[in-house]
Amino acid sequence: MKIGVFIPIGNNGWLISTTAPQYMPTFELNKAIVLKAEQYHFDFALSMIKLRGFGGKTEFWDHNLESFTLMAGLAAVTSRIQIYATAATLTLPPAIVARMASTVDSIANGRFGVNLVTGWQKPEYDQMGLWPGDEYFSRRYDYLTEYVSVLKDLWGTGQSDLKGEFFTMNDCRLSPRPEQPIKVICAGQSDAGMAFSAKHADYNFCFGKGVNTPTAFAPTAARMKSAAEEAGREVGSFVLFMIIADETDEAARAKWEHYKEGADEEALAWLTTQSQQDKRSGSDTNVRQMADPTSAVNINMGTLVGSYANVARMLDEVASVEGTQGVLLTFDDFLQGIENFGERIQPLMQCRIGIIEAAQEVA
Repeated sequence: MKIGVFIPIGNNGWLISTTAPQYMPTFELNKAIVLKAEQYHFDFALSMIKLRGFGGKTEFWDHNLESFTLMAGLAAVTSRIQIYATAATLTLPPAIVARMASTVDSIANGRFGVNLVTGWQKPEYDQMGLWPGDEYFSRRYDYLTEYVSVLKDLWGTGQSDLKGEFFTMNDCRLSPRPEQPIKVICAGQSDAGMAFSAKHADYNFCFGKGVNTPTAFAPTAARMKSAAEEAGREVGSFVLFMIIADETDEAARAKWEHYKEGADEEALAWLTTQSQQDKRSGSDTNVRQMADPTSAVNINMGTLVGSYANVARMLDEVASVEGTQGVLLTFDDFLQGIENFGERIQPLMQCRIGIIEAAQEVA
C-alpha cells in the first residue's frame, strides 16, 4: 500500500481547534515535512488549493500558499517522492495548467501529477468574480470532462482542437510535453464524481470515516471499483486519514479529546453553511460528509487514534480493503508525526514490509 502526506498548505493543517498546534504555512515548513517524508520512504506528497478560509478564532485556512508554485519548489529539493499539485479549475484555463504541469514535471524529472478540483465553496470564486452561478453545482463534472480532455490532448500530442460547451481550442499547442504521463487524481464522491474518475483519473481520493473504524470507507472503495470496471479501467482508491499516535492508546486518546475540546465553533459553522449550498450534486458528496458534526474538528476525515502498534494494525486493515491502493495521511503535528510514523509505525505494518526492504536495498 502506498503512503502519501497531505501537506499543510493552509494554516493549522486539518484541525479546526484552538487547542491544536497553531502555525502558519511556509515553504520552509513544507520543505522540512516533504524531505522527512522522503527520508521515511513515503511515496507521494500532495497539496490542496484553498482560496478563502473559514475564519473563526483560529482564522482557519485564512492563510494559504498556492499549490503549483509550492510544489515546483518542493520538486526542486526532492529526488524520489512523487509530487502532486492541485488545480482549481475555475481559476486557470486548462492550456495554462497543461503548461504549468509540464514545467513542474521537468523540474521533478517525471515525478509530477495533478489533482483536479471542480470547486465547492462558492465564496472562494465569487470573491474574484469567477463563480459561474449555482447551476454549476450540477454541471461541474461536464465542465471537468472538457477540461481534462484538453489537458490529455496537450500532454499526449502537444495539440488540441477541442470544441466544447465550456472550452474552444483553436490549434492550441504545447511543447515541450511531459517526459512521463502525468497522473490525474480526483476526489469526487458523488455518482457524477465517481463516473468522472472512472473514465479520466488514475486515482480517486475518498474520506476515511469515523474514529478507529479503518474499514468503514469500504463501500466507497467498492463504488469506485464498480464504476471503473464499468468504464473498462482500473482506478484505485486512496483514503484520507488523520494519524494521532503516541506510546499508549490512553496518551493518544487524551490528545484527541484535547483537540475536540478546543473546537473552533465559528469556523465550523462557516464550513457547515458553505457545504450545504450545493443542492444539486446529491447527498453523497465529500463536502456533505465534511459537514457531519460527529468529528468535524478535523473536517470529519477518518481518524486513527492509538498506540503506534495499534495504528500500524489499523493501517494494515485499511490495506486489506479491496480497491485500496494507498492512504493520504495528515498529522496533528506533521514533523513529529512523520518521524513517529517512519520510526515507530511503518516498521510494524505488514503491508509496507516489501516496499521498505526494497528501498533499503536501493539505498
